[in-house]
Amino acid sequence: MPISDCEVRDPRIRRTRQLLQGALRDLMQTKSLEEISVQDITEAATLNRATFYDHYTDKFGLLAAMVGGGFHKLLHERNVTFDGTCPSAASAIILATCDYLTQTHASPGGCNRNSPFEPLMEAAVVSAIHHVLLQGITVSDAGPHLSPEIVATTASWAIYGAVKEWFYTPNHPPAAEIVEPILQLILPILESATGQSSLRQTRVLHTA
Repeated sequence: MPISDCEVRDPRIRRTRQLLQGALRDLMQTKSLEEISVQDITEAATLNRATFYDHYTDKFGLLAAMVGGGFHKLLHERNVTFDGTCPSAASAIILATCDYLTQTHASPGGCNRNSPFEPLMEAAVVSAIHHVLLQGITVSDAGPHLSPEIVATTASWAIYGAVKEWFYTPNHPPAAEIVEPILQLILPILESATGQSSLRQTRVLHTA
């Protein structure tokens, strides 16, 4: 299944998934995920259960797609891509992670740190970050010293972990102020794909 339903070419499949994700999103405004059944979701989406299982294995898979797709959509709206060499793009990814985590936890149906569904949500966001980073690392001209998968996986978890720690720190600074310090931690990981320090030699820009 694609990281984002935006990548689905068939408009019928895309519309069905949008209906299911929209139904879950609406239901989570008033209920916890534990209280929501697949039947609740399909009734809210005006679809049948067989259609649901054509697209998702269970409500947890639907949640992961909804979260990952939402984050991927945020990156797309901000025109964020990573070509393996641009630190400003990496900064934009970090800032988008800060913003998405803030928005998600502020919503009525959002998870909290102790929620049993927090791991599902963070795995979906990490997967979306990994997807964007891997595309850039794979197209980089220099031959990798480590596999693109290893670098993208390490960097994506590092970005999310750092942002998560920032988010849950009481009285944390604004997101724009934490982007560059996190970037300086992440750049050596991204540079390990090429064995060069070209990223740090480029002036770091990030979105305020």
